[in-house]
Amino acid sequence: MRADLHIHTYYSDGKQSPADVAEAAKNNGVDLIAVTDHDGVAGTDEALREAAARDIKAVRGIEVSAYLGDVKIHTLGYGCNADMPQFKEFLRKLNEGSLRRAEDVVYKLNRNGFKITMEEVLAERIYPQTPVHTMYIARACVRKGYGETEAQFYLDHLCYGKPNFSNVCRPNPFETCEVIKACGGFASIAHPGRVDMSADDLKKLINSMISCGLCGIEAYYSTHTQQQTAYFIALANELNLEVTGGSDTHYPYGSRKIGAPYFQPSEKLLEIFGIE
Repeated sequence: MRADLHIHTYYSDGKQSPADVAEAAKNNGVDLIAVTDHDGVAGTDEALREAAARDIKAVRGIEVSAYLGDVKIHTLGYGCNADMPQFKEFLRKLNEGSLRRAEDVVYKLNRNGFKITMEEVLAERIYPQTPVHTMYIARACVRKGYGETEAQFYLDHLCYGKPNFSNVCRPNPFETCEVIKACGGFASIAHPGRVDMSADDLKKLINSMISCGLCGIEAYYSTHTQQQTAYFIALANELNLEVTGGSDTHYPYGSRKIGAPYFQPSEKLLEIFGIE
């Protein structure tokens, strides 16, 4: 079974609908998908319906934008019970935190010469209840002529190390794994090859996350090299973790395609997800 367990829609910072995702998966020969929008699950039910309509299997997903200090440790959660009070409260905190963080970024941008308002940022959301992703700020700024592309504006002005960066109200990966586990879900560390720390420190971090409920490592990822993929597969085996994989596709164009890299989940992972 070919799977892509890391896909974004316009319910977070992507530009594709759940229907677009399901159609692309069908066209690319993908049998199992997970929409893992940042810090929210507003598009999950729609994604499940669209996948089922095309005879594609799907699992509920989320990508939590967790940080350890200033280091990004995004964490994927699969199969969480969204009706549990603890999960609802976690989502509420993520949403509220995203708003406070956006306000902090907008304040810094204005202080540094970019005339932008929260109203302009919020207008970039297709679904008005979604968390306020930093990319919405980048899009609003580009729309006002402050840059040519949102990705470049983000790299130049909004990411870690830049004067407008904000880390307000970010959850940490330990809390994130605990909530996912408590709500019946499966936690996997996202794109570990992009985590900005040494291999030894990353291994120590992963060990610490295991004690909080981490179950997997996203070894197969769109920008991982063959060497990185092999290393993270070996690390998962060493630590008795499951291997997950996904494209992290956000757009129907560009270098990342749904179903790439090629990933086949283990029988154990399929059983955990309840996929036959």
